[in-house]
Amino acid sequence: MDELESLTRDLVAISAHDDETAVGDRIESWLREHTDAAVERDDAPNGGNVIARRATGPRSPSGDAIAQRGPDETGDGDTSLALIGHHDVVPPADDQLADDGTYRVHREGGRLYGRGTADMTGALAAMLLAFREAEPAGDVVFASFVGEERGGIGARHAIQNGFSPDYAVVGEGSTGYSAPETVDVAVAHKGRRASTLRASGTAAHASEPEAGTNAVYRACDAVGVVRDLDAPETEVLGHRLAGSLVVTGIDGGGAWNVVPDACEVTVDERTVPGERAALARAAEIEGVAWDVEQDLPPMACDDAAFADAVTDAAAGAQAGAPTQVVKPHATDAGWLADTGTTCVVCGPAEPGEAHTDAESVSLDALRTCRDAYTAIAARWP
Repeated sequence: MDELESLTRDLVAISAHDDETAVGDRIESWLREHTDAAVERDDAPNGGNVIARRATGPRSPSGDAIAQRGPDETGDGDTSLALIGHHDVVPPADDQLADDGTYRVHREGGRLYGRGTADMTGALAAMLLAFREAEPAGDVVFASFVGEERGGIGARHAIQNGFSPDYAVVGEGSTGYSAPETVDVAVAHKGRRASTLRASGTAAHASEPEAGTNAVYRACDAVGVVRDLDAPETEVLGHRLAGSLVVTGIDGGGAWNVVPDACEVTVDERTVPGERAALARAAEIEGVAWDVEQDLPPMACDDAAFADAVTDAAAGAQAGAPTQVVKPHATDAGWLADTGTTCVVCGPAEPGEAHTDAESVSLDALRTCRDAYTAIAARWP
């Protein structure tokens, strides 16, 4: 068993769906034991983010200052590169959970099976080894966040406290988009805006409907507006990225003989960089209010040369020919890109593996990612 498989197994086995403290402890201790990086553990909810930096110049004694230092503060104009992942996972299926509360992990053929192998503990192991092995000319950061599966809690906390790398490779899945087993590079991904349209009316006895105002009718009018709206779309580095817009639920009324005075409609919108559907038009209907419940930002790489450099590194690490692709899923790259970090996504998970009861990752894809991350960091800047 090589070091990459061993470290992946070690990290995957640690329970991380209710509380990420233990796996964060393991990542932090590994960094302190195996690298000379300045390591910070912040106070983000549920165990804290782990952020480490290998700087080429003199290091500050303050972990915060090191982790948050931007190019204007280095004095020499250098830019920073971050390797970024998250160490929380979604709850395991029953057969993924051992009796002692750890996660089961096992190998079958060339794949590791277990909760988090694909999303994204395996990528974290690859990034840790790359962070240790590379000898960069510029500042390189490793960051693993809590709460990605709960709306980017850790990433948002870090950003609010000054975390702002210039460039980032986020280790979410990009394998198998162009061809099976090929590790590609995603230059954009969709975001997600979850909305509720709330229609209000006036209750009345159903035998005299004219005495009330039917909230369900108003909600249906709002649904009609949504159906007529165009879904957002854009182009990123020559790749078309199309969003979507769909009503996913409607709830109103409480009795057969009562005109309903309230009705709610839920709407799922997959957003694209710079574009949103004009949902405000639905709120122009009398008695209808529009509330955004969640807005996970999309990501678009704004530097073609960086995207090409990462793609070249991925090409040098595998037999297949990687291409630049777009992802349908939101990641922490959206929060970073939203605040000015140039991002791409490159990781071993394949479509359909994350969050499944039989979640697994290809060991070959893990090795490709480790070598690609090492090459990216070693060439930086």
